[in-house]
Amino acid sequence: MALLEGKVVAITGAGNGIGRASALALAREGAKLVVNDVGSARDGSGAAHDPADAVVAEIAALGGTAVANYQSVATPDGARDIVDTARRTYGRLDVLINNAGILRDKTLLNMTLEQWQTVLDVHLTGAFLCTQAAASLMRDQGGGRIINTTSLSGLQGNFGQANYAAAKAGVYGLTRTASVELQKYAIRVNAVAPLAKTRLTADLPMFEKIGGTLSAEHVAPVHVYLASDLSGDRTGLVIGVAGARLSIFRVVESGGRYKDEEGGVWTASEIADHFDAIAKI
Repeated sequence: MALLEGKVVAITGAGNGIGRASALALAREGAKLVVNDVGSARDGSGAAHDPADAVVAEIAALGGTAVANYQSVATPDGARDIVDTARRTYGRLDVLINNAGILRDKTLLNMTLEQWQTVLDVHLTGAFLCTQAAASLMRDQGGGRIINTTSLSGLQGNFGQANYAAAKAGVYGLTRTASVELQKYAIRVNAVAPLAKTRLTADLPMFEKIGGTLSAEHVAPVHVYLASDLSGDRTGLVIGVAGARLSIFRVVESGGRYKDEEGGVWTASEIADHFDAIAKI
């Protein structure tokens, strides 16, 4: 039996790149899909139905089942409509993949408030709104799975991406907190940190000389794994994907050092003198 036979999955930003590759992979495993995509340009401007419709047609050609949704994840009404599309069409929602994203790169000193806010609205607020809407339905159903999308930029930082990095770092925090709060409802919340050459990233300096070794197709099996029962009760994870290499991201705290005087307060000079010991892993 296919891994996702009878399961209903909604994927945001599924008209291109990672979202499209994962939608097709999930459909091949028997999932019924809600293919969400606003159809905007890479910077979030414009809108079109063609990208979502094209993926729905591809799924139909595979013998699968899918329906398109064109709403923005960045508004409460749009997020609710994505979830409601699954409920109206299929009667339930088993898996949500928060994948929608845009880029408006600019160095910190040159970034406008609009460039900052728009990226946070899509990546972070969109993930929050869709997670909230989906979790409400999943709680009533008795469980489900939510898969977020963070990034190496958010976990480690990247030049010219203060807005994107801040949003993706926020998605990490959202994933960790949601995994704790929703565990009692049998809702598992994990994240993927993909490094892939897509329409969104193709002209970034780090991808200029990279061929097909870091493709969206490398990310799709991780989405299938986290969406399926193969991932069991695992929750709160961040799985890194860089081509054929998989990893787990964790926040690591150094061993630290106590002040020699019990209960004493460190002075700034003492911190400087003992910094290497404080920072040692």
